[in-house]
Amino acid sequence: MPDAVFDCIVTGGGHAGCEAAVALARLGHSVLLITGNVDRLGHLSCNPAIGGLAKGHLTREVDALGGMMGLWADAAGIQFRTLNRSKGPAVRATRAQIDRDAYQRAVRKTLFSTPGLRVWQDTVTSVARDGRRGVAVSTSQGLAFAARHVLLTTGTFLDGRIHIGLNSSPGGRLGDAPAIGLSQSLRDMGLSLGRLKTGTTPRILRSSIDCSRLQEQPGETPPPRFSFRGPGPRLRQTSCHITWTNPATHQIIRDALDRSPLFTGVIKGTGARYCPSIEDKIARFPDRERHQIFLEPEGLESAEVYANGISTSLPLDAQEALLRSISGLERCVMVRPGYAIEYDYADPIQLGPTLECREIPGLWLAGQINGTSGYEEAAAQGLWAALNISQALLGRAPFLPGRGSAYMAVLTDDLTTLGTREPYRMFTSRAEYRLLLREDNADQRLTPLGRDMGLVDDAHWRLFRDKERACAALGQALSEIRIPADKRECGIARSRLSLEEILRRPDVDMDRLFHLLDARETQETLAGLVAALAGCDGAARERVLTDIKYAGYLAREKRRVARAAKLENALLPPDINYAKVAGLSLEAREKLSRARPLSLGQAGRIPGVTPAAVGCLEIYLHKLGRLRSQPLGMAPDNE
Repeated sequence: MPDAVFDCIVTGGGHAGCEAAVALARLGHSVLLITGNVDRLGHLSCNPAIGGLAKGHLTREVDALGGMMGLWADAAGIQFRTLNRSKGPAVRATRAQIDRDAYQRAVRKTLFSTPGLRVWQDTVTSVARDGRRGVAVSTSQGLAFAARHVLLTTGTFLDGRIHIGLNSSPGGRLGDAPAIGLSQSLRDMGLSLGRLKTGTTPRILRSSIDCSRLQEQPGETPPPRFSFRGPGPRLRQTSCHITWTNPATHQIIRDALDRSPLFTGVIKGTGARYCPSIEDKIARFPDRERHQIFLEPEGLESAEVYANGISTSLPLDAQEALLRSISGLERCVMVRPGYAIEYDYADPIQLGPTLECREIPGLWLAGQINGTSGYEEAAAQGLWAALNISQALLGRAPFLPGRGSAYMAVLTDDLTTLGTREPYRMFTSRAEYRLLLREDNADQRLTPLGRDMGLVDDAHWRLFRDKERACAALGQALSEIRIPADKRECGIARSRLSLEEILRRPDVDMDRLFHLLDARETQETLAGLVAALAGCDGAARERVLTDIKYAGYLAREKRRVARAAKLENALLPPDINYAKVAGLSLEAREKLSRARPLSLGQAGRIPGVTPAAVGCLEIYLHKLGRLRSQPLGMAPDNE
């Protein structure tokens, strides 16, 4: 095997690596996946959960393109919920608690049954280059493998170091060795590396928890799903539980801060802003009397429970004491400690928009090596890189959908345009066109692109086409069927209304619509509606209803997407004083002053700079006479 030349070598068997390796092999390329431990393929190193706010969107997009994470999550999910159900459709998201072992079984089954994909247990220690192309890797077993492209998906393993109290040791995660030597190899090739930190929580013996003192959190029935094409969830569903810290817990933590690697300067890497450790929460929010904790089972047959909300690197005695101060955990038994881990990453601003290194063609990076956090962000990058590697191998144009087409595009654009100095996490607020980028229409947005590139197979494509035809038929029926208007019910003076017009009212859904219908006059006409409804499942009906209710807003966002290209040509003065731009928030001023964007488009991609802030900059440029017409964001919505 060392004598073989592969189309691509993928290093790392985490979520980015597994997604990329399977996609490339399914696209017909020869792939070698090198991982430090074959038994850990697809391992959920931290919380065994998939999805959540914006993360569920990424999972759906991966599936829509023909990727695997949604299928694996459905196969291993033991509790599914829709977050933000009471809010608008743009921010609703699916989250699933996962059976850790079942997920790994699903991943391994796919990897070992995919033609063209070889798996090898080893550790990559260096990457070689030939001129300006990265084409080979060397391993700890003294082997060298050649490839046309190399994709590094190293997770937290690059010179990883684990911290528990003031004790530290090398490790990619607890129980696994780090990747030593590869960091220096990358530096020798000219990449700039930084240091980040993440962490995880203690695991608790399930039988030692007093659930009678906890708040039960059941899942939804029937459970939602991630995959547009698979059979959906099929494991037995279970509940999670909720408890809280208290003043006694907080005092135990404060008393142990002098032995915390975070507060004694031992840890140098930057931690995640939006996922702080419990000791960081106590220090930053001293007035908070309690913090919520979710006790989440690691599997249907697992003896362990994940204590979500108390990530910590405190000493072992402090971890045990703080756990036993919490209601329901007074007699709990800790199975594994929480810990912090520091690791190297490459500032993603060194990458092109395809995730290929700008100065080292043929070398690609995806996942936490790019400074991101989260399984879903990693899987999305892995698939993004794989699709672009395939396009390069085939001599085709790169896969680069715009920010108005996918959360994946927002993620990669943020990383490669702005870089990051802290673990990057995806949020719905980062997507300026999030009403267009809903979970429910991910297939409508992306499945045709996956089909064009060859990753969406015939069975997947038939399901998609059938769904689109059913949605179109339902939309047509709702727009064509007209009934007598009832002023008392509808508040509209016209004599006849289409069902679509009635559904646009905020207080009318499909169920109430039938109550408004006069069966004596419309029974024959409604046969078409009943037939159209029968062809759509609940998710498809919901998408049609959303498109109807938000039609005006969706049209406006589409016009904004079309205008967005003009923002790239609206250059900002290099000496602009953001303190003089009226209407900017303090956060926007600080971030704009630090990043010094070249254009309005680049400014709008800075996290924390909202569309409203970009509008303020447009007005400012217009007053300076640097825009030939009225500010772009001020264009009328009916243009």
